[in-house]
Amino acid sequence: MYDATKLVIITERSILDGVAALIMEGGATGYTHVDAGGRGSRGKRSANRPGVGGVLSNVKIEAIVSDAEKAEAIIQTIADRYFQHYSGIAYVEPVHILRPHKFAV
Repeated sequence: MYDATKLVIITERSILDGVAALIMEGGATGYTHVDAGGRGSRGKRSANRPGVGGVLSNVKIEAIVSDAEKAEAIIQTIADRYFQHYSGIAYVEPVHILRPHKFAV
């Protein structure tokens, strides 16, 4: 097993493409996103919130990068670009991975 860092962003589906682009520009080799629902400071959100193509719903986006500095730089860029005008939360956590070459740029 090898040490790496996972970054997690939970935000509005309407900005998914922009957030994903920043993740890739920041040095990640890929990401995963899933529908997300829950309750927080902005109230309760369903994972299947109505709207054109579900654009009003939330997503959880995860990416694994080689180190915490890279992960923190990516989420800071995302927060600076989007979180003043869109809901969002971001955090990092240490993970242990197999096949570290999959996450190196």
